[in-house]
Amino acid sequence: MSSVALDRPLVLADSIPLRDTVLVAAGAGLTVLGAQVSIHIPPSPVPVTGQTLAVVVAGAALGARRGAASQLLYLLLGLFLPVYSDGASGIDVIWGATGGYIVGFVIAAGAIGWVAERGADRRRLTAIAAFAAGQLIIFGIGVP
Repeated sequence: MSSVALDRPLVLADSIPLRDTVLVAAGAGLTVLGAQVSIHIPPSPVPVTGQTLAVVVAGAALGARRGAASQLLYLLLGLFLPVYSDGASGIDVIWGATGGYIVGFVIAAGAIGWVAERGADRRRLTAIAAFAAGQLIIFGIGVP
């Protein structure tokens, strides 16, 4: 990214690259779509969803910073909009049974992105290990 001198004071939009903003929004959107794939398995209060796949893809495709930012955006969107699985939203979801998983999404996407930035997602064995580690992060934070 090149630095361009402007003849006016900077505003917020000058400091946020449009491409990064679109990529972060796309990662959050992918997770919203993944949340719509929801399979309930009794007696668990937490459904199996497509979100964890979206988190892995977002982290690997966007890198650590943007991947984690996309999942943080997803978490924040869900506080106000019905984007979580089964159309849920609000702070009660974060404090409920699925909240730990959603918080884990942020950390897992960042970790997978960090590994991807170092090229580990380009080889089959290391990619599988990185993606499995991402799932373990999600479950390690979500289950307790």
